[in-house]
Amino acid sequence: MRPVVADMILKIGSPKLRVRTGDVGGGFGMKIFVHPEYPMVVWASRELKRTVKWIPDRQEAFQSDIQGRDHVSIAEMAVDKDGKFVGERITTYAALGAYLNHFSVFIPTMAGSSMLNGLYSTPAIYVNVKGVMTNTVPTDAYRGAGRPEASYLMERFVDHIAREIGKTPDEIRAINFIKPAQIPYKTALGDTYDSGDFETVMRKGMEKADWKGFAARRAESAKRGKWRGIGMATYVEKCSGGSPETAKAVFNDNGTITIFTGNQTNGQGHETAIAQIASAQLGIDMETIRIVQGDSDVVPEGMTGGSRTIAVNGAATMGVAEKIIAKGKPLAANMLEASAADIDYTDGSFKIVGTDRSVSLFDVAKANKGALDDSFTRTPEADTFPNGCHICELEIDPDTGTLEILNYTVMDDFGRALNPLLLQGQIHGGVGQGVGQALSEKTVYDAASGQLLSGSFMDYALPRADIVPHVTFDMHNSLCKTNPLGVKGAGEAGAIGAPPSVVNAIVDAIHAHTGVKHVDMPVTAASLWAVIEANRGKKAA
Repeated sequence: MRPVVADMILKIGSPKLRVRTGDVGGGFGMKIFVHPEYPMVVWASRELKRTVKWIPDRQEAFQSDIQGRDHVSIAEMAVDKDGKFVGERITTYAALGAYLNHFSVFIPTMAGSSMLNGLYSTPAIYVNVKGVMTNTVPTDAYRGAGRPEASYLMERFVDHIAREIGKTPDEIRAINFIKPAQIPYKTALGDTYDSGDFETVMRKGMEKADWKGFAARRAESAKRGKWRGIGMATYVEKCSGGSPETAKAVFNDNGTITIFTGNQTNGQGHETAIAQIASAQLGIDMETIRIVQGDSDVVPEGMTGGSRTIAVNGAATMGVAEKIIAKGKPLAANMLEASAADIDYTDGSFKIVGTDRSVSLFDVAKANKGALDDSFTRTPEADTFPNGCHICELEIDPDTGTLEILNYTVMDDFGRALNPLLLQGQIHGGVGQGVGQALSEKTVYDAASGQLLSGSFMDYALPRADIVPHVTFDMHNSLCKTNPLGVKGAGEAGAIGAPPSVVNAIVDAIHAHTGVKHVDMPVTAASLWAVIEANRGKKAA
C-alpha cells in the first residue's frame, strides 16, 4: 500500500509515509487494495496539518466497495464412450463493473482460468474470458479470487455430465481424476500439480459422510414429505505463490527474540503459526518469541492474500532460524573453547558433542550482541495446490422451498497441518461464506434505473447461524514438494468447495421430482419454491 500511495499517487516518497495496521478482522481480498479514500485522507491531513479520519457507513460501503463473482459461463465437454473427458471449451463473460479495480481483469483470467482443469486429466482445454463493463461497483478479489468461480463451474458441469451419461458423481470423477502415478502432472492449462491422491481424498470424504447410507436416509425423509439430496464437489486451488516474503529476527536484551514480518494477520492467527515455526526450528519456548506486524517503518515489505503467509513467510521464518543456528555455532564454540565442527544444536542450546557442556541460544546472543540478528527472504519457486472433497447433505420442504443442511463433510489435502485448530477455523469460516453465496447473498440493482436495491443488511442477506452447518472436517495430506515446510495454502479453500457441493445437493434433491438439472445461486427459499412449482411432477430425463 505504501509505495502506491506515497510514490505513485502523492509522489512524496515512501519514507515520508508510515502505515500502521492492527488486527482489524477479516480481509477477504478487499483490504489489499488502495481505495481512493486512503490517499485523500493522507493529502487532507498534510494540507490541514491535523489528524483526519475517514469512517464510511454501511450504505456507502455497499455503493462503493468492490464485490465479487459475477460470471455467465458456457461450458462444453467432449466425452468418450467410457466417460473419459477428451476436450473442454469454456466461454466466460466476466462482469467487471463500471470501472476497473486493481486486480479486476486478473481475477477471472490468470487467477481463475487455470483452475478450470480441476483435478481431471482432460488433455485439451480452451478457455475464452470476455470482460464486460456494467453499471455496478467493480468486481475484484474476494475470498478465493477466481478459484471459487472456476470450481463452481467445473463441479456443477461434471455432475451434469454424469447425469447425462448415466454415471454416479463419484464414478465420473474417479474415471477422470489425475492418478498418483501421473504426478507431477502438467495440466492442459499449464500448471504442474506436485502432489496429491485425489481419488483417495474423495473416497475418504464419502466414507466420513456415510455416502452408502444415504439411500435409507432419503427414504426416511420421503416418509415425512421432504426431499433429501446429497452433493459432492472436489476442488483444487492454486495459491501460495507470487512475490517474496522476508522474516527478520532480532534478539532482545531480556532473553526474547522478535520476528518482524511483512504479512498482516486479520483473524487467521499468523502470529501463532509463525511463532510455532520459529519455536520448532530454534527449540525455544513460544513465550520467548514476539511477532511484529503492521508497521511500515519496521517490518519488511509483504503482501497478505492468496493463502500464502505460512507457505512463504513461514518458510522465510524457517530460513532465518537456520541462519541463526549456523552463525551461532562458531560463536558458541569460541565461548566453550571448542572447535565449531564439534558443536551441535538441540533444544535451544549449542552443545559440545559427546559432553554435557553447553551454552544457550540466548546466552550466545547476549554475549555477541547483534551478531545473531539476521533476515531471510523466501521467493516461492512454485504455487501450491491444496485440494479436497466437500459433501453436502440437505433436506428440502417442497411446499415452501425452505431447506436445511443436515450434514456437511470436508476432506482436505493441505500438505501438512502445522496447527490443526487454526486450520479447521479457516475451513469453517470459508464454508460459511461459501454457503452464504450458494443460499442467500445477492446484490440487486433495479433493472430499469440501475439503482442499488440491496444497500443495507436489511436487504442483503448474509449467512446466519440457521443456514451455516456444522462441519465435519478431516484431512488426507500429501506433502507439498515445492516448499520446505511441505504445506499448501488453506485460507480460501472452504469458500471454494462449498458453493458447488451445496447446489449439487439441491439439484440431487429436486431432479427426480421435477426434472430440473440446474438452479442458479443464490438458491433462496423463494427462488427454489418457484422452480419446484413450475416443474412439479415432470419426469426426470
